[in-house]
Amino acid sequence: MNIITGGTGFLGAHVAYHLISKGEEVKILKRKGSSDYLIRKIFKWYSNNPEDLFKKIKWENADILDIFSLEDSIDDFDKVYHTAATVSFDKKDRDKILHNNINGTRNLVNVLLDKKDVKLCHVSSIGALGRTSNPGKLITEKTHFTSSTNPSIYSISKFESEREVWRGMEEGLQAFIVKPSIILGPGDWEKGSVKLIKTVFKGLKFYIRGVNGFVDVNDVAEIMIKLMESDVSGEQFIISSGNVSYKQLFDWMAEALNVKPPKYKAGKILSEVGWRASAVKGKLTGKQPVITRETATTANRIYKYDNSKLFKYIDYDYTPVKETVTRTAKIFLEDLD
Repeated sequence: MNIITGGTGFLGAHVAYHLISKGEEVKILKRKGSSDYLIRKIFKWYSNNPEDLFKKIKWENADILDIFSLEDSIDDFDKVYHTAATVSFDKKDRDKILHNNINGTRNLVNVLLDKKDVKLCHVSSIGALGRTSNPGKLITEKTHFTSSTNPSIYSISKFESEREVWRGMEEGLQAFIVKPSIILGPGDWEKGSVKLIKTVFKGLKFYIRGVNGFVDVNDVAEIMIKLMESDVSGEQFIISSGNVSYKQLFDWMAEALNVKPPKYKAGKILSEVGWRASAVKGKLTGKQPVITRETATTANRIYKYDNSKLFKYIDYDYTPVKETVTRTAKIFLEDLD
């Protein structure tokens, strides 16, 4: 039995789809009242018989912040995929991000330590890695996280969550950690990295000069499953297809969407204006800002990641970033109809 936390979210839903497509049993832990809208859409995008696959999911109401509900809901399993997390780069969400991500992971680890023959896949982030002052130097799993690089609250929460998993491993828990780069693919077009497609489609005028790692959501899901099925434990892995400039990424998106690519480079001053304007708009609309001070700063920096460690443990061919963009844009355009 496979258990997934955060199974109604972007990555968790993809993990569920790939497991069920392989004939695996899947139980999704969800908070009472959580919507299954996104996971239904994801199954529909990929399958000719989405309802048949969806009906195979076993559901359990549980809140990872409530250790007692976790204890009651986790049984008859040997594989746990922990994808649940609160994602935000808005400073007003600071306390919620730290509380939910750290305590949720701590509770899960503590419950699993009382179980036998169980293995945990913990989804972290490249944000929990250290940064290098040399733009040409690759960031690896050994690049130490430090507060001197002004990490986001989300990054801090993921780093501290990892520490809970490492503690569990020290106490005998079989586990491994994956650190995806920026995940691309079809999902909620109004949230996170998925929203980039919609932003370019609506007519993005400015591009940013930064470079970052990107990866297909299906690659992340498949790699998680492959590592789970292997004898790997006590390791962490960067999961990234390639390092791409935002300019190149936006150009690929515009081409796939048949719209004009962003023409003007957004320098430091324009980026400062952009996140402030986004913050004001967020306050007026009550919606989370599209651009925050942290995301604006990060997007103008050059971060390159070394994905080679993974290949020492499993064989895998990443989907090229351009191919991911093209396929995602196709799904987005079809979803408009």
